[in-house]
Amino acid sequence: MPQLKISKRTVDAVTPPDPTPEGKPTQVFYRDTELTGFGLKVTNAGTKTYVVEARVQGKPKRITLGKHGPLTAEQARRKAQGLLGDIAMGKDPNAEKREYLTRGVTLKQVYDEYLQTRRDLKPNTLHDYKRCIEVSLGDWLSRPIAEISKEMVEKRHQKLGSTSHARANNTMRVLRALFNFAMEQYEDKNGQPIITLNPVNRLSRNRSWYTVKRRQTLLTPSQLKPWYEATMLLNQETTRDYLHFLLMTGLRRSEATRMTWEDVDFEERTFIIPETKNKEPHRLPMSDFLEDLLKRRYQAAEKVWVFPSPVTDGPLKEPRTAMAKVTEHSGIEFKLHDLRRTFITIAESLDIPAYALKRLLNHKYSNDVTAGYIVPSTERLRIPMQRITDFIREKIEA
Repeated sequence: MPQLKISKRTVDAVTPPDPTPEGKPTQVFYRDTELTGFGLKVTNAGTKTYVVEARVQGKPKRITLGKHGPLTAEQARRKAQGLLGDIAMGKDPNAEKREYLTRGVTLKQVYDEYLQTRRDLKPNTLHDYKRCIEVSLGDWLSRPIAEISKEMVEKRHQKLGSTSHARANNTMRVLRALFNFAMEQYEDKNGQPIITLNPVNRLSRNRSWYTVKRRQTLLTPSQLKPWYEATMLLNQETTRDYLHFLLMTGLRRSEATRMTWEDVDFEERTFIIPETKNKEPHRLPMSDFLEDLLKRRYQAAEKVWVFPSPVTDGPLKEPRTAMAKVTEHSGIEFKLHDLRRTFITIAESLDIPAYALKRLLNHKYSNDVTAGYIVPSTERLRIPMQRITDFIREKIEA
């Protein structure tokens, strides 16, 4: 490696190396004749950069000081002396630089990294996260996450709660998850967590979480007929079938919209939901109503989706306009999840066995040892599914 006494005059006089015969970039390093470890890197493009070379904790390292021009030769020499002194004392400048940058990581950076690691999140969950972080906490995105204090969390929770208790709680739950992620993800030069406390925990210690009651709305037996008749007035057949399908299966709205014809088995008279909330595939039998509905849709199918969007190549989105029309004609306000609650309530009223009901809803058997010995069979759900369908049809045809 060539040597020279690094100064403004000598650095200005250095000529860039030629590229390789193939045109690939090249670079040359010059070592200072006076300060061991101080050097200059010159590329064929004419860029001149001051560097320090030394063994850091037994390993050779090259540390960039800065480019010639913005940084003078004398400034670079003083900076190199300081770094070499730190290294001689056992410090790792690169590790300290990484720690400095890590301590300044912003909420947005943590949020983006968290989403990259959680590629299994469902579209609805991603939409909820976006609303919580980008909207409710949008003014915090450029703030270093380490600067978000317990007091800030408490005040923002109260502010959001003045409009919506559920929104306030959801936002803070997502923020708590981001802090937990950051506590594991970001470390100092010694491998210790940079963030050691989760400020959202103050809400638990102070019992500040809002009490949000679970929605209890559903279609009562007397409402089934007027609701069904109102759906039959819809011009869009796909939307009408989608609403009927949710009512007759108890599926979540996104589980039904993501169904493709590959998920339907007419020979076995079953259909499967590959992606579910508990991440376990969910296979269900067809009742006679569902079989007729799916066969009719299949005969007219032009897309891969069982319930395709009328305006895009993707699946159907939440049909809010159609739902509003159903409410207008029937006088019954409802949410799509109300149809799932209706299905569950009807099943319970028919004394469907608890294990069968859990299988119909794809609920996990938490802390249930007996359930671990039961091998579920889709065929055993056919009678319970048909009984629920028969009950609904009896009400809508009365």
